[in-house]
Amino acid sequence: MSDSTLPIVQHYINGTASVSASGRTAPVYDPALGIQTKSVVLADEAEVNAAVAAARAAFPAWRDTSVTRRQQVMFRFRELLNERKGDLAEILTSEHGKVVSDALGEITRGLEVVELATGFPHLIKGEFSENVSTGVDVYSTTGPLGVVGIISPFNFPAMVPMWFFPIAIAAGNTVVLKPSEKDPSAANWLAELFTEAGLPDGVFNVLHGDKVSVDGLLNHRDVKAISFVGSTPIAKYIYETAAANGKRVQALGGAKNHMLVLPDADLDLTADAAINAGFGSAGERCMAISVVVAVEPVADELIEKITSRMATLKVGDGRRNCDMGPLVTEAHRDKVASYIDIAIEDGARIVVDGRDIEVDGAADGFWLGPTLIDALPTSSRAYLDEIFGPVLSVVRVASYEEGLALINSGQYGNGTAIFTNDGGAARRFQNEVEVGMIGINVPIPVPVAYYSFGGFKDSSFGDSKAYGMQGFHFFTREKTMTSRWLDPSHGGINLGFPQN
Repeated sequence: MSDSTLPIVQHYINGTASVSASGRTAPVYDPALGIQTKSVVLADEAEVNAAVAAARAAFPAWRDTSVTRRQQVMFRFRELLNERKGDLAEILTSEHGKVVSDALGEITRGLEVVELATGFPHLIKGEFSENVSTGVDVYSTTGPLGVVGIISPFNFPAMVPMWFFPIAIAAGNTVVLKPSEKDPSAANWLAELFTEAGLPDGVFNVLHGDKVSVDGLLNHRDVKAISFVGSTPIAKYIYETAAANGKRVQALGGAKNHMLVLPDADLDLTADAAINAGFGSAGERCMAISVVVAVEPVADELIEKITSRMATLKVGDGRRNCDMGPLVTEAHRDKVASYIDIAIEDGARIVVDGRDIEVDGAADGFWLGPTLIDALPTSSRAYLDEIFGPVLSVVRVASYEEGLALINSGQYGNGTAIFTNDGGAARRFQNEVEVGMIGINVPIPVPVAYYSFGGFKDSSFGDSKAYGMQGFHFFTREKTMTSRWLDPSHGGINLGFPQN
């Protein structure tokens, strides 16, 4: 099949597929096969404007739609998504490469936010104070912002958009979603499902593209807020550009997450957790554990336990009975693999090398197996950079204090974990560590939907965290009214403040 005959993923604007006239496309691959299976259109400036115009036109009617009706649409979307999540999981696996069970887990975590959004009437209601002064009442209402832009990454094509659009839409906003061009089909599937659930045309639009689309949303005067998840350099650019244009911004960046292991930890539990958090979704998680900080004398025993478990992992096509799939693209696989060479050059010891593995999949797939590195110098780029792949490193320290200082000295502050049986040490760690999301004997401390997701330092830029109450605050604004209904018999001028 030639490229010209491959399916083309189009924009989804104003409730229907919108055929692009830009003349630009990008390839979409099946990572387990290593072949292009479709193309995705890349928007030009006119198509960016069309998507925003559709959202702007839909906003007044959706803003004024009753709370009851909006809630009914949210409930219906939740039910349809739960019924058909298997179909979505297959799409995720075919374009991202993660195993089907992991794809289903991603959808389930996104569903948590949808379920939170169904309860929005309680979460966005205002307040009322009667008789704050004689005959004077003060009350507040919350309302939507208008058109909001969401720019999402390749690693969670369903979950990350669902961190934002259910809350934004429930609160009365309209949305333009720009998904990753590496795995774009999930966004269209979700938009079509929302239309089936009764969402009016134009409320949820999908705009495919590259930097042209991103910059178009950042600079468009009708886009009132931007939500972004991705690498730190891009997050900083998103934040600075959107903020300079007067928009609200939540931009979640990269990470280098550490797991601090104290000598009293259960090393079997710790080894299991390190495997799960280091190699799940092929390490393509901003919350993946990429560095185990072992407080001596536990490092050698822990490495032995991790190594024995790694030997049981099956790497292959995510549609088969495998533990870990391929990386998303050949270029990304090669970039991740290059860090193994960097670690070797910097004097680290490669305990398990994932570059030479047998896989249950096509020979041309974008494969890189789980990799374990010991004695990695903290000056190495393999330690400092976010690798975003199945590479787990071990750094040895002499004490809790040394391990804490190492974590706090880093550029990022997204997630971290401590493994210990000492409650006092755990409580001290949660107080002293400079990281936004902390796990205590939990390796990937992604908060449930009614809390909020976000880190510190170069892991987060902007006005608020994602989802939870901070999500509702981000996508709404407050009006405060001071009201007095005068008795007709009352009159007179008084230039001072009311005294009673």
